[in-house]
Amino acid sequence: MIRIRVLVFILLITPIFFGCEGEYSPKPKAYVRLNLPEHSYIVPDSTWSCPYIFEASRYSFLTVDKRHHQENCWYNIYYPKLKATIHLTYSELNNNLSRQIEENRKLAMKHVGKATAINESLIENKEAQVIGLIYEFKGETASDMQFFATDSLNHFLRGSLYFNVKQNKDSLGPAIDYV
Repeated sequence: MIRIRVLVFILLITPIFFGCEGEYSPKPKAYVRLNLPEHSYIVPDSTWSCPYIFEASRYSFLTVDKRHHQENCWYNIYYPKLKATIHLTYSELNNNLSRQIEENRKLAMKHVGKATAINESLIENKEAQVIGLIYEFKGETASDMQFFATDSLNHFLRGSLYFNVKQNKDSLGPAIDYV
């Protein structure tokens, strides 16, 4: 009986002496790996009655912003797997392009306090006569990206990307690029 106890004791103690060689250093927390599908797009169905069209990801859902849809064709593009939403707001231009651009700039600049950088990129499609601007925010901001596109005469479309998760740009980077 004593031999069995001694043997069990030795078997339990051995890993303590021989199992830990060298210094232990804790490993950093890992981020979830996203398995993102290949890009595939669809155009909203034939009941679409807004003065603009676009291609949305096949892996997203188009929802109506019921507060403003009747007069403005406001929609949300929701990516359930990524918990991401692109909020689209549309306005008709009535000789107020500069005011629309300035309002868009003010909304984007609300992120200055938290952003470590704001990158601006020009959108230009000469064939469709559309211009615009993309704001990409670095740092712990509420929105990751905002944009506008306009034909400068009649239409102004604004979009903003939000994730319904705790912000961490390192882990959200692939999802932001995907959307």
